[in-house]
Amino acid sequence: MERPVDMEKIVSLCKRRGFIFQSSEIYGGLGSCWDYGPLGAELKRNIKQAWWKSVVQERDDMVGLDTSILMHPQTWVASGHVEGFSDPLAECKSCHLRWRADEVKDKCPSCEGELTEPRMFNLMFKTFMGAVEDKASVVYLRPETAQGIFVNFQNVLTSSRKKLPFGIAQIGKAFRNEITTGNFIFRSREFEQMEIEFFVKPETDEEWFKYWLEERLGWYVKLGIKRDNLRLRPHTKDELAHYARDCYDIEYLFPMGWAELEGIANRGDFDLVQHAKYSGKEMSYFDEETEEHIIPYIIEPSAGVDRSALAFLLNAYDEEIDNQEIRVVLRLDPSLAPIKVAALPLSRNERLVPLAKEVYAELRRSFMAQYDDSQSIGRRYRRQDEIGTPFCVTIDFQSLEDNQVTIRERDTMRQIRVPLTQLKSALEAKISGEAWDILPPGGTIWK
Repeated sequence: MERPVDMEKIVSLCKRRGFIFQSSEIYGGLGSCWDYGPLGAELKRNIKQAWWKSVVQERDDMVGLDTSILMHPQTWVASGHVEGFSDPLAECKSCHLRWRADEVKDKCPSCEGELTEPRMFNLMFKTFMGAVEDKASVVYLRPETAQGIFVNFQNVLTSSRKKLPFGIAQIGKAFRNEITTGNFIFRSREFEQMEIEFFVKPETDEEWFKYWLEERLGWYVKLGIKRDNLRLRPHTKDELAHYARDCYDIEYLFPMGWAELEGIANRGDFDLVQHAKYSGKEMSYFDEETEEHIIPYIIEPSAGVDRSALAFLLNAYDEEIDNQEIRVVLRLDPSLAPIKVAALPLSRNERLVPLAKEVYAELRRSFMAQYDDSQSIGRRYRRQDEIGTPFCVTIDFQSLEDNQVTIRERDTMRQIRVPLTQLKSALEAKISGEAWDILPPGGTIWK
């Protein structure tokens, strides 16, 4: 097990290179709200794309959904959020900072002042719909994306004609008025979820629960997360939600210790039963084998895009000595890397620039690419290493003679020389994980 990277290094890199900025920074910032910069936006998009490809595109038992953030307020009554989605809050009598009562002892962690008696604090953000602010117009920003899936169960079942077992996947924003936030983007008040609600026959729920535990754990490992820094932790009886038959967390070894990366829960039939009760609408499935109407059980893998981004950044961060200098490298899986390839002319020489820009224009048609001709080629390699770019394409004076360019690999710094006509296929092969020994015709390895 490796020692976790210092969070300060990741925060600094994210600000310096344009991954993540403090929200509203010019006004002093807004607590626990974050803006994703040019590279961060690409990283998040790639994570969501990798998740969607794995759980929707490559499966025939899953469909996608994109539901509204604002929902009928009765939704949250039925789900139990209005009554029970609360944390115990204690306020310092001296500095008036508020803390989760279950995370502090007798005194304020900030000033050691006396704390008030705990009171329950609902975590949902409340707002109003329409022109009049009264009780009748109250709505909530959704605290999770799951309920949008449950209330559309019959719509999806009817339109997609899926048979059990099948799942509905959704990626979307959620909002929680957290009492205690922090640890960078680990816990924030506005975040993005990747959730699956997988509907199964009641007698098969334990089997599918075990399946999704392994499936979801394997997804992180496949994308490069070190297995020693992941673990499965079962929920104890006193922390299980009242409706849950079982629940595990996939935890990652963050700098602050082991913490939840994704939760996988067996929710039983609670959600469909509740919404059927409160809406008066049918929420059952007709089983053609038994000719009976049944209420499916639900297995829910629920992951955070932001926590995943943080884990992938921490996992990828590396420092190594190269020529008496420290080389900072983000060893992101190529599928997650914000920039896949950088086009670098050896210099700004007027003979090289036209060809370099021509190569860059062609690369952009197939890859997220970047052009850089500022400073020495060595410094430009370092910049690309630090933002996780897996491949750099260098255009030099020999390229003008033989129409070949050099591909440099981020992780090993090995190089190959390939014809321009084979550049795209060579990069596609490398991004898909093929070895350097598999070269396009005419390619040459440089050690």
